[in-house]
Amino acid sequence: MASQNEGLHAVLSEEEQAGQTYFDKIIAEDSRIEPRDWMPESYRKTLVRQIGQHAHSEIIGMQPEANWITRAPSLKRKAILMAKVQDEAGHGLYLYSAAETLGTPRDKMTEDLISGKARYSSIFNYPAVTWADMGAIGWMVDGAAICNQVPLCRASYGPYGRAMVRVCKEESFHQRQGFEILLELANGTPEQRAMAQDAVNRWYAPSLMMFGPPDEDSPNSKQSMAWNIKRFSNDELRSRFVGMLVEQVKVLGLELPDDQISFNEDTKQWEHSPLDWDEFKDVLKGRGPCNAQRMERRRSAHEEGAWVREAAAAYADKQAQKAEVA
Repeated sequence: MASQNEGLHAVLSEEEQAGQTYFDKIIAEDSRIEPRDWMPESYRKTLVRQIGQHAHSEIIGMQPEANWITRAPSLKRKAILMAKVQDEAGHGLYLYSAAETLGTPRDKMTEDLISGKARYSSIFNYPAVTWADMGAIGWMVDGAAICNQVPLCRASYGPYGRAMVRVCKEESFHQRQGFEILLELANGTPEQRAMAQDAVNRWYAPSLMMFGPPDEDSPNSKQSMAWNIKRFSNDELRSRFVGMLVEQVKVLGLELPDDQISFNEDTKQWEHSPLDWDEFKDVLKGRGPCNAQRMERRRSAHEEGAWVREAAAAYADKQAQKAEVA
């Protein structure tokens, strides 16, 4: 069988060749690689990049919604939104833990994020300007996340796949609460309905871009699919998401801001109007509407939390000393 990592390695030692053979066998059987298994360095780096980016997105993604907790229209809405933001923090912790099993410390990943070296999802660099945005983020952003992440529950790297099982269950709740917010607004006053439609209009294109660039411009997708990390290409997942929106927006009684949506019977794919990939690249490069604000807030939170990390480390040392004496 041809190596799943063919062309990415120089000459391997005898031990590495045995590890490569075992790795290829596990991938061919669609089974799982665990932290202590041998794995190609390129596979490890790909996972650290992808899982780290995913974890950063969860943490940065808390900001636009946390900003609305005190302004939510009722105690019930505040409690639900607070729980959702806490869930996102938990997702970040699961994912940082999964990435740490690959040998990259969380401190290093955090340093890469606040220095601007590591990326996070472009969607969180757009502003949430009305309460209806909480609905659009839940329905569209978390909906896109579900389309992207459910296949990751079968990712070939064990800790990543297992972390995604719980993440996806909670994201399903997030998607439903967003849909319910929009449904209530869409059936409210004319002003509330207009606010809901405006939010859908603004979040539609950025949510489609969450799946990444078109397949022909995605340098990492092909290899990730060969390693069974990804199961579907960016365009396949985007098509599925559009199909989901088309049906659900009918229940909301709103409209998608896209008059070119259609189902191609030949390809069995949903098609949509062209997306502005120049805008996508600008946002990734730090020139989005809220990039600077998001990073400034993250750096500030990290600095303000230094005493908590120091206290936790001191407590852990104290407990270790007690255990040693005992």
